[in-house]
Amino acid sequence: MTVADHIANHLFNAGVRYVFGIPGGPSIPYLEAFKRAGIEFILVSNEASAGIMADVTARLSGIPGACHATYGPGAANITTGIGGALLDRSPVIVMTSEMSDSMIGRTAQMNINHQKLFEPLVKATFRLNENNASEIIEKALTICSKEYPGPVHIGLPSDIALREINLSQNITLTPETKEQHNDVQKIAALLQDSRRPVLAVGLTAKRLGIGKELVSFLKKYRMPVVITPMAKGIIPEDHACYAGVLFHALSDYLGDIYQNCDLVIGLGYDQVEYNYESWMPDVPLIHFDTRETDLPDRENVVRFTGSPGEWFSLLKNLNEGSLVYRGNIIKGIRDEMISVFDGFSSNFGPVAVLKVLKKELPADSIITADVGSHLHLLGQFWECGSKGDLIITNGWSGMGFGIPAAIAANLHKPESTVVCITGDGGFLMMAGEMVTAKRYKAPVIVVVLSDGELNLIKLKQSWNDIPPDGTILYHGDLFGAESFLGIKVFTADSDDSMVKAVNNALALNEPVIINARIDPDDYKYLIVKQ
Repeated sequence: MTVADHIANHLFNAGVRYVFGIPGGPSIPYLEAFKRAGIEFILVSNEASAGIMADVTARLSGIPGACHATYGPGAANITTGIGGALLDRSPVIVMTSEMSDSMIGRTAQMNINHQKLFEPLVKATFRLNENNASEIIEKALTICSKEYPGPVHIGLPSDIALREINLSQNITLTPETKEQHNDVQKIAALLQDSRRPVLAVGLTAKRLGIGKELVSFLKKYRMPVVITPMAKGIIPEDHACYAGVLFHALSDYLGDIYQNCDLVIGLGYDQVEYNYESWMPDVPLIHFDTRETDLPDRENVVRFTGSPGEWFSLLKNLNEGSLVYRGNIIKGIRDEMISVFDGFSSNFGPVAVLKVLKKELPADSIITADVGSHLHLLGQFWECGSKGDLIITNGWSGMGFGIPAAIAANLHKPESTVVCITGDGGFLMMAGEMVTAKRYKAPVIVVVLSDGELNLIKLKQSWNDIPPDGTILYHGDLFGAESFLGIKVFTADSDDSMVKAVNNALALNEPVIINARIDPDDYKYLIVKQ
């Protein structure tokens, strides 16, 4: 068996059905091998999108995503998406063509050291040959899925694809042997003594799918729950214990919850989204996680590394009868936040757009959101249905995420309505992927909140009393036409025209752009100064 066929078969057996990327000359044998194995190669417009699509595919399927780029510039482009897989915690195999052994150290066109390029962006990086290929692909799949999951890079020298694989050589990787220091007695004592705990739930908990266990736990141990943005949907927004999302719009209202607590319990809380010290009062912290983290060593910080089952078992040390449930405070905060949000009705801004989308879209819609001011509103006020989801990047927070994420979501769940909500800055970064959506007949609806500026940067400048500079994207209308790259554009500049645009888009089985020409004034009242 050739190296190319071995890799393709191994990926297929692991559940991989798509490889995203842009090929180069040395990629051709791999593309043919993927086809023979039953894996479809999805051609994108920018390699960064390939990394994002592999990331989102992994999130939705639970199977490692896979992507590919060619030498030098292709590899450098794909790192943008791979950084997302690293800091948003998705298992991804990223393959890049590399120079042959005879040219690897030479001065040559497009030649850089890919192992050094990818080293800070991946959990491991390997250079393949016919002798180690069998072992490397197995190790890569194992490493990318271990806690925390993340990307692994495999370099493919340009002349090995058609070589016969040698199964006689094995390589071994030193296993991680970290001793855990779980102070169970101290944790139990803190839990027993607490009367007003706050539960802070994060990305790891959402990724591990412990929502049902959490809801069951809260039936007995009632306490306020705050979540990080990527944990959105782990419990229903109408749950009596749900207070809101840290870091996003109006999150300063949550201070009434956590400033008066006597203990913070971090449940699968990943600080890649929002550090504890950015919001926590000076109270003890118990941090439950699946691996050791870089929490600062303080007397009132206690870590527990283990499985969710062990987390919940330890949490039974809480004294149910002594907990002070602050349901009225939670409800009051939620009601006030929603009232403020609903109060924006005098102009056609981002709030008006979100209200229309919440009303008109099916409850099981999958929403992908790009980075920008609008994400702070979505993160706090979008309600995830029983089958719907909000897919964002927050650990990496790279602009341009929304459109490729939507295409990947449609490929994985073609029966669902998939909507990308993006600012015009994020749209311009990945506008070429609209052609990708058209090529693969992905009927994604891309809602562009067009305000002609990088609003979040402009806001941050205003917080520092700096006049806006370097934030204007264009003047006039972004599209100025009823189509873009052969894709229909519906323009909305009022509530009524937005309703019409959304329903027109839902009636079509093809990619559509909604150009929502908004007044961005809402943002300055809703986004919290960080």
